[in-house]
Amino acid sequence: MASSSLYHLSPFRPYKSPSSSSSSFRRDVSVPVACSASRRLALIQLGTVIPQSQLFGVNASTLLKSDGNMTDVSTVANTAKPLTEENALDWLRKDKRRMLHVVYRVGDLEKTIKFYTECLGMKLLRQRNIPEERYANAFLGYGPEESNFVIELTYNYGVDKYDIGTGFGHFGIAVEDVAKTVDLVKAKGGKVTREPGPLKGSSTVIALIEDPNGYKFELLERKSRILEPLCEVMLRVGDIDRSIKFYQQAYGMDLLRKKDDPENKYTIAVMGYGSEDVSAVLELTYNYGITEYDRGNGYGQIAIGTDDVYKTAEVVKLFGGDIVLEPGPLPVFVDNVDFMKELE
Repeated sequence: MASSSLYHLSPFRPYKSPSSSSSSFRRDVSVPVACSASRRLALIQLGTVIPQSQLFGVNASTLLKSDGNMTDVSTVANTAKPLTEENALDWLRKDKRRMLHVVYRVGDLEKTIKFYTECLGMKLLRQRNIPEERYANAFLGYGPEESNFVIELTYNYGVDKYDIGTGFGHFGIAVEDVAKTVDLVKAKGGKVTREPGPLKGSSTVIALIEDPNGYKFELLERKSRILEPLCEVMLRVGDIDRSIKFYQQAYGMDLLRKKDDPENKYTIAVMGYGSEDVSAVLELTYNYGITEYDRGNGYGQIAIGTDDVYKTAEVVKLFGGDIVLEPGPLPVFVDNVDFMKELE
């Protein structure tokens, strides 16, 4: 089985926890879903890295090897080849990466599942309840997690509303007939914020809707075969060029296209690990003159696969990452072998 790992993306600053203790991590402050102590992971953000040892109480001087045994960090440091920008970029070119799932919090799990399955045609892939930690989650999408980009919903007991903030933009869903989908959403009592119609200066038909929690979905009409219906996550950034460079160097993403619109005062950059026609992508939006956004507490993170979680974290640090303790909506690395075992 090919080994690959995952991490989560967010352009926002780390959440400042009242306590720096690892025991203070909870689902409502962006602890990764269903991560057992055997799963190799690190939390990262633009400029930050949180190793697994700080999440699960493992001594900070040890690391978990692929065979499940612990090894001393100093041993790894003494035997590992020194990391340079050159060999880091070479590693990125060889690494196998894929956007796996997007994580966010909802106030009514069952109502959200009903909306996604009945209005958007998603399938409930798996669901579980963790009463001892007072949260539940559900995975939904258009195909198996092994090959499709999916959604992970998190419900924290007793929390019925979240602040989505201004940093999160929307999710993109490719459909064959936007008008038909919008009619279904209306029939089910859903909210439509933009009626079907072509984008300005384009023949692409889109519409905007909101789910029961206020998360926006952009419906994009595609007449050709749709390989990845959950096709896009849009996030707003305060420095488009810095973000592009960081996602290219630290995350190994390709810049698929970039468009500047002076008339409407915004720039977008579409980034990912493959063509927009076959894989999910990240759309970064820069609005002229806006350098900061409110991240809220609803949107969480995007999980992405990588072959080696430790090497990837080191690459992120090389290109500007710092080790931090604060939990928040951060990127996450999880070894894909463990991910596949969890699915089994």
